[in-house]
Amino acid sequence: MIDYEVFCRIKQQQAEGLGALQIAHAMGLDERTTRKWMVAERYRPRQGGARVRKLDAFGERIRAWLERHPFTAAQIVQKLRQEGYAGGVTLVKDFVRRVRPPRRPAFLSLSFAPGECAQVDWGQYGTIAVGSTRRRLSFFAMTMGFSRLLYLAFTVTERMEQWLACHVRAFEFLGGVPRRVMIDNLKSAVLGHPPGGPARFHPRYLELAAHFGFEPVACPLRQAHHKGRVERSVGYIKHNLLDGLEIAGLPSLEAEGRRWLDEVANVRVHRDTRRPPAELFAAEEKPALLPLPPAAFDTSVTQPVRASRQFRVEVDGNRYSVPSEHAGQVLTLKACADRLLFYDRHNLVAEHLRSYDRAQDVSHPDHERRLLVERRRARSQQIYRRFLLLTPKADAFYAHLTQRRMDPLVHLRKIVALADVYGPAPVAQAIEDAIHFQAFSSEYILNILQQRGRQQPPPGPLHLPHKQELLDLELPEADCSVYDRDETPTPETDHE
Repeated sequence: MIDYEVFCRIKQQQAEGLGALQIAHAMGLDERTTRKWMVAERYRPRQGGARVRKLDAFGERIRAWLERHPFTAAQIVQKLRQEGYAGGVTLVKDFVRRVRPPRRPAFLSLSFAPGECAQVDWGQYGTIAVGSTRRRLSFFAMTMGFSRLLYLAFTVTERMEQWLACHVRAFEFLGGVPRRVMIDNLKSAVLGHPPGGPARFHPRYLELAAHFGFEPVACPLRQAHHKGRVERSVGYIKHNLLDGLEIAGLPSLEAEGRRWLDEVANVRVHRDTRRPPAELFAAEEKPALLPLPPAAFDTSVTQPVRASRQFRVEVDGNRYSVPSEHAGQVLTLKACADRLLFYDRHNLVAEHLRSYDRAQDVSHPDHERRLLVERRRARSQQIYRRFLLLTPKADAFYAHLTQRRMDPLVHLRKIVALADVYGPAPVAQAIEDAIHFQAFSSEYILNILQQRGRQQPPPGPLHLPHKQELLDLELPEADCSVYDRDETPTPETDHE
């Protein structure tokens, strides 16, 4: 059986052109139930008169029993059976519930002097997009006990660092500190609270209280009505601000929340005080607050963490880099609400803005620079060792190369590459030749290798003519007598 509100919603969606199956899926109803009420002209509640008539003869008797003693419905049924009642147990329970409605506990309304108390609580409202993921949306609410002035801050976690930071921002918003702060028994503030005994507060929360000078007060277990003002404020924030609000992101939501505080929540006429909270706070409560301390409070939380072999530390599903020389070491993480700091003993080695996205790798280029330099140096040493193995004179070649070239490693790398192409022996001989010619460069080595490797055409065979007349030539014998003559020149000849 549906109520009248559900009936009206069915009729409204029917008027918008939705079918029975669509309405049933949207409202979580059975399709047959939806079709039944779509054809109904008006709402007809279930008639229970026929069932109640079975108890007409016993109604006055039941009322008399309940006036004398708070009998349960089961006890009433037992008494009725003895007097001839033949109906069901459910009928008796329904009748007893109408005759004797459940009693709700009564509470006294607490009153506070100006500046005496503030009540604090967390609230949750769905999820919000953060980067490529979604996080649960939480909000921190602080309500002043006297003026009902409200402070609001949005976060995506309820960790200790956010809990402390929200307190600090709330006190700065108020311009002072109340003498007491009432809280629930959440783990960020209360470590234990035995029934009837005093609460055992978290040491960090006690440090916050000592710094600002307020007294923390924890409500008794399962008695949240002790801080009813902030409980009502949490519901007010959900229904008056967040319901129907298009949330684009956390920064825009923070701006919208501040606008709502200034233009709606703290300027409306409160139903209990009959005055706007901002006006009452400024006139009577703010002068009674404790002054803010001059020194800032450190809201961070420290814990030991170990860097991986990839010099990364994981926090909230994200990985943050530290200098490569700290890979595998235990560091100290100092987590703030907006940033993360990593310490090696007392030395700050890395700092990052805190990301509330998931599966992100947040790195700094300087953190891997030393590792890159070491790798580059290791590769250079390997090239140098290979060069020295080519020839005993390689060391002398390198000494001259260092004196004459700006970057000798570039030439060594090229010469080692030439050894892979031409072979170690030809390159070693080319190095020795370059030393002989005082030519210290990889270009000279390449030129020598190319000259030696250039292919010369082989000498061709001697072709003799085959003509017979050339083969049968007869040459006269040489006259050697001419060498025996006196070849002394005459004066005339000498004069000429």
